[in-house]
Amino acid sequence: MKPELLYYLKGYNKRSLSRDIVAGILVGIIAIPLSVALAIASGASPEAGLYTAILAGFTAAILGGSATQVTGPTGAFVIIVYGIIADYGLDGLITATLLAGIILLAMGLLKLGSVIRYVPFPITVGFTAGIAVTIFIGQLNDFFGFGIEKMPAEFVEKVLTYVEHLDRFSWLNFLMGAIALLIILVWPKINRQIPGSLVAILVTTLVVQFGHLEVVTIGSRYASLSGGFPPLKFPNITLDTLRQLIQPAITIAILGGVESLLSAVVADGMANTRHDSSQELVGQGAANIVSALFGGLPATGAIARTAANIRSGAVSPVSAIVHSITVLLVTLLFLPYAKLIPMATLAAILINVSKNMIEVKEIKKLLKAPKTDRLLLISTFSLTVVFDLVVAIEVGIVLAAIFFMKRMADVTTIKERSVTGMTALDSVAVYRLNGPFFFAAAESLIQSIDHEVVDKEAIILEMQRVPAIDATAVNVLEKLLHKCREHGTRLFFVHLQPQPAAVMRQSGFEEELGHPYFVAELSDALAACNDLID
Repeated sequence: MKPELLYYLKGYNKRSLSRDIVAGILVGIIAIPLSVALAIASGASPEAGLYTAILAGFTAAILGGSATQVTGPTGAFVIIVYGIIADYGLDGLITATLLAGIILLAMGLLKLGSVIRYVPFPITVGFTAGIAVTIFIGQLNDFFGFGIEKMPAEFVEKVLTYVEHLDRFSWLNFLMGAIALLIILVWPKINRQIPGSLVAILVTTLVVQFGHLEVVTIGSRYASLSGGFPPLKFPNITLDTLRQLIQPAITIAILGGVESLLSAVVADGMANTRHDSSQELVGQGAANIVSALFGGLPATGAIARTAANIRSGAVSPVSAIVHSITVLLVTLLFLPYAKLIPMATLAAILINVSKNMIEVKEIKKLLKAPKTDRLLLISTFSLTVVFDLVVAIEVGIVLAAIFFMKRMADVTTIKERSVTGMTALDSVAVYRLNGPFFFAAAESLIQSIDHEVVDKEAIILEMQRVPAIDATAVNVLEKLLHKCREHGTRLFFVHLQPQPAAVMRQSGFEEELGHPYFVAELSDALAACNDLID
């Protein structure tokens, strides 16, 4: 396991470098307005978003496991970051991001990259759509120019706050936002190389400045913007702080891991590459640690920026490094001028981001899926909107686990087999088990043959189609064995798979039953029964 960059440096040539430079500059231009808008929507300063794109993007490019992944702030983190800042302040955000980075780094080093993929698809689609709706609602304050200084974090309270302030609607701010949104939506049909968000910023800023229009700008919201590099910050972490922030930190880690690996999969499909999921988690973990130490936001692989990177001709992680350098140079040289940008324009950018986050096609497919998948989608979406992402992911994963166990229990069956060629046929019962034999199915399955213990001299359990058992299943089998012995009934197991055999051996069940009662073929068990009964 090693960073993807090292693979690409072997045989790297001028042609690859030129392609990566062009792609990196173009993606850097795309990242600048998005980073500023996402930072402000998260309740942080504009600089924080840019620092994240620079530092996290650079670190992930060097240490990550994807060839063309671009890392930075994304819309997925907006609501959780906003909530952390509201509850614990910027220091709390730094601590949570640092902890999330450590979690991701540990998962990568332990090669648990595949584990993060266990989050079911309906959950990711549901919470992503929920985040999109929450982002959209959060932008209405600036888009309509309500001028509400302190917005609540909860969805319902936000809506009620807007209703209370309808009389503060500003036509001028709304006009700037509408113009920006129109440009963002129409511009890609004219030119795909230059991002519509950048054009919208330039046009609306010039209109406001030359027209001397009184609208809310970044400068009127934030007193000063510094183009300098941020200082290193070490958070004061106490045991109490850890208890408070470990839950949101885990949520950031799960969300960041899922989104970065999804983005890496998309990149593989577009660029015909293959990412290393565990190495990618190492890169994302390190990126979040570095971002936190310099006052940045949580970061993850950004699907839209990664796709733009590939479409622009990127061939290696060098393009993501160039992207970070581009953002750095623009930040150092031009950040003070960002104060002229209308807030309504940034709101328009994020409204477009929220629109793009909702996977309409996938939602339509899932609404036609089995009932449990529909319930996962709807519950995760609703909980994200009404409560928060932490609750949504926790409940979603618990529900998914319950539904999965129910589904596995339903497909696990036990059926009696008819056999021929045995003298004492009526004295022996043969059952074939199918499917995983685990806690959700074990008790009910054994109950179905419980009556045979009294009536039969031998019970044979065919285990060829049982791939796995757990401790509960072994416990139930021990109860069955004890009952069999009470009534003088023999118990045989036929054709055990490796995992069930290992579990029975390690638990001591094999020794308790006796090795002769574990046989390879049904014919051997039937012959043994004949000998015993005769």
